[in-house]
Amino acid sequence: MSGRSGDGFVRCSDGHTRWGVFGAAGVVFVLRPAGGLPLVMLQKRSAWAHEGGTWSCAGGAIDEGETPYEAALREASEEVGDIPPHHRELGEYVFAPAVDWQYTTVVLEVDEPFGASVNFETDAVAWVHLDDVDDMQLHAGFAAAWPHLRSIVEAAA
Repeated sequence: MSGRSGDGFVRCSDGHTRWGVFGAAGVVFVLRPAGGLPLVMLQKRSAWAHEGGTWSCAGGAIDEGETPYEAALREASEEVGDIPPHHRELGEYVFAPAVDWQYTTVVLEVDEPFGASVNFETDAVAWVHLDDVDDMQLHAGFAAAWPHLRSIVEAAA
């Protein structure tokens, strides 16, 4: 663990325990190859992580004083490497199951592929066609958010 201010489990007002004292955030990166379907970057969670072995987006706990956007980009760079400097925000989806906790997923379009397993949280990184995401073994939270995230990607086409 990094020992950052947001690290830790919290008992939420709905009775569930979730990671991120101040909530959590992640990024779905989108790449649009010329003449092809959009691709999204997915991260395979390492075996030690919650729902390890499943696919999701890079992300994690928001630190005190960080915005969800700042946390999402910081977490992604820690887990999958340096983010290309040219990117644009397509939108975001907020999952708020409790009054005191939420997970914000930012959708960013990049102009070049990138990504690798750069720390112990990530077993693999893959660029996946939109139509193939549902066929993967997805983290439950990401699976629930995916229809909303996909609609953001498709609306920006």
